Amino acid sequence: MSTTKPSNSLAFSRRSFMRTTSLASGGMLIGFNLFNSCKPKTEPSIDLASLNYNDFNAFIEIADNGAVTIYSPNPEIGQGVKTAMPMLIAEELDVAWKNVYVKQGVLDTENYTRQLAGGSQSLRLAWEPLRQTGATARQMLINAAATKWGVDASECTTNEGVISNSKGETLGYGEVVKEAAVLEVPEEVTLKEIKDFKIIGTDVGNVDIDKIITGKPLYGLDYKEEGMVYATVLRPPSFGQKLESFDASEAKSISGVIDVVKIGEGANALLDSEERNWTVVLGSSEKVVVIANSSWAAMKGKKALKAKWVVDSPLESTEMQDKKLIGLLDGNDFTTMREDGDVNKAFANADEVLERTYESPFLPHNCMEPMNFFANVTDDKIHLVGPIQTPEFAAQAVAAMLGRDVKDIHLEMTRMGGGFGRRLYGDFVYEAAEISNTIKKPVKLISSREDDMSMGVYRPAIKYRIKASVKDGEVTGYHIKEAAVNGNMYGLIPNFFPAGAIKNYKVDVANYKSNITTGAWRAPYTNFLAYAEQSFFDELAEVMKVDQVQMRLDLLEKVKGTTDERIQYSPERLQECIRTAAEKSGWGKSKDGVYQGFVAYYCHNSHVAEVAEAVIENGMPVIKKVTCVVDCGVVVNPLGAMNQIEGGVIDGVGHAMFGSFDFENGMPTAKNFDRYRLIRMNEAPEIETHLIQNEFAPTGLGEPTLPPAGGAVANALKAATGKRIYKQPFMQDPSFWKTPEKEILG
Repeated sequence: MSTTKPSNSLAFSRRSFMRTTSLASGGMLIGFNLFNSCKPKTEPSIDLASLNYNDFNAFIEIADNGAVTIYSPNPEIGQGVKTAMPMLIAEELDVAWKNVYVKQGVLDTENYTRQLAGGSQSLRLAWEPLRQTGATARQMLINAAATKWGVDASECTTNEGVISNSKGETLGYGEVVKEAAVLEVPEEVTLKEIKDFKIIGTDVGNVDIDKIITGKPLYGLDYKEEGMVYATVLRPPSFGQKLESFDASEAKSISGVIDVVKIGEGANALLDSEERNWTVVLGSSEKVVVIANSSWAAMKGKKALKAKWVVDSPLESTEMQDKKLIGLLDGNDFTTMREDGDVNKAFANADEVLERTYESPFLPHNCMEPMNFFANVTDDKIHLVGPIQTPEFAAQAVAAMLGRDVKDIHLEMTRMGGGFGRRLYGDFVYEAAEISNTIKKPVKLISSREDDMSMGVYRPAIKYRIKASVKDGEVTGYHIKEAAVNGNMYGLIPNFFPAGAIKNYKVDVANYKSNITTGAWRAPYTNFLAYAEQSFFDELAEVMKVDQVQMRLDLLEKVKGTTDERIQYSPERLQECIRTAAEKSGWGKSKDGVYQGFVAYYCHNSHVAEVAEAVIENGMPVIKKVTCVVDCGVVVNPLGAMNQIEGGVIDGVGHAMFGSFDFENGMPTAKNFDRYRLIRMNEAPEIETHLIQNEFAPTGLGEPTLPPAGGAVANALKAATGKRIYKQPFMQDPSFWKTPEKEILG
């Protein structure tokens, strides 16, 4: 159970638009300094990357002039850790950020821990360890300087890379780095007080931004090596099929195509091995691979292949899956994940009972950068380079597949053009390694958009049935049933709100095993559950004839003082988010023609409240604005935090409104953006963001603002139209949208 300190005033707020960023004061942030750009004799800054550095530890190198290179250990998928994690080290090391150069660390299981991007946990788990790393290095530098001066280390202080003693003498970090690096590592160091932070809590630009906007090599698709060839993989067109035979004669005649080979033996061995881990998601069919001297030739060669496929397991359709899931909800075969009190008794004694069913489709990840990876398997080592969220698991699986020692593997991480959970699963890594091992050459495996969308790893289709009882004006019972494809909500979710707030409370789950590969999708399970529960709470408030906001506040009041250690959320912190969102959005005081929808949600250790505003334009409801309040503890990089918060809201709004993905005969009905609808720039709402200021350790931001967005939109649409939506995507509900489907998709 979290304890709560009274927070101060709101630390940060911002309204976001598509192309500009307004400050609360009405000013505008612009991406260049006009006055400096007009100075004819402006001196160029030092190229920190070109300096000679001295190794200090696995995280830090220091140059003779005091400039510092800091290695960021975790994969960067756009969540900002390549900037924020080095900020933690730099803060305690006490160096000026302008003198810091950041590099992406390689996989190093001896010096780094949890080199994984997932669950919005990177900063939360790095908060103390990385600060300790910086503080330890700072103390060792002080100790080296003190020895040089012949004074006690307690007499020395630091400021932005300079050590001073009581006599006024100074030494730069670069002047003592070699001596400091060989000193005994202190067992205990003192971390800074939050009030003394100089870097943490300030806006710091993305360390890769220059490369991103100028197109310099940075992403996996950019990586090249001399002698490298390109590979594309032909996989079964439908889930449930496997390869019987193929004809490569036409493909081999295409200019640039070097060879056509078959893989699958290694992958199948991995699927059957005890060494496989949860990130291994591979089809058991053999696959045909085109090897070429360019990506274009490889893709042309793949199109020219003629393959024969046979049915290996049922070819599923969305209609069939829907019936299976509804059948599970109607049945009695459930696993109970949490049970408090007696829900059946509460329903039997109720004045009123509300029951609703909510439905969601499969969703692809649609990363901007399609899946790709480089592999070079030799007798000496296995060199792997590319975008992967789980590098350690990928290395372990490749070693197991090829019968090699994991120490033979050198894995480098590139920046990723999106992940959203897709790159947790390393099928493209294992395929690249198997291809290189087969052809005995360095190879870059590349996928097309159609590859990613048609044979990917999807968010599973899920249905929820929620039932609540009301007695004497109180919610007395709450029962939620989940029917999902392939798996169910993970163990923490049943303990999220409203767990602990309702005496009789039960969470039941059931799943249907499908041959369609499913996995984590940004904010797994909560990305849809939040909409279902928050929409249900809104309707429950209507039944009880109480204000939606007050209802949530009253329920949270019942959780205060709980001794239930399973409850991870703080009722006080969530209440503060709720009150702040109501105040900042003008809840209940909106202008005529503006309709509001409210939600409050906790996931990934962060507390969030959102208010969506809808208007009617040309007879159709349009989401114009979302007010978002977040309590994520100490905000390491406010600029990066805003990007994550606002991106999550837009992602949540867009997928709830438009995200639809069906299967027919085991094959997706959409294979590119001509049939798969994403939110467009002119549809993105204005976002007004507020961050609660307190001194709790940082919690997640990559995912927590996405789940509530769908519920806020659904509740706003109900206010605007008088109609409830029980199925995503909202744009397919015929009672709301009169625009022909071809125009919606076009």
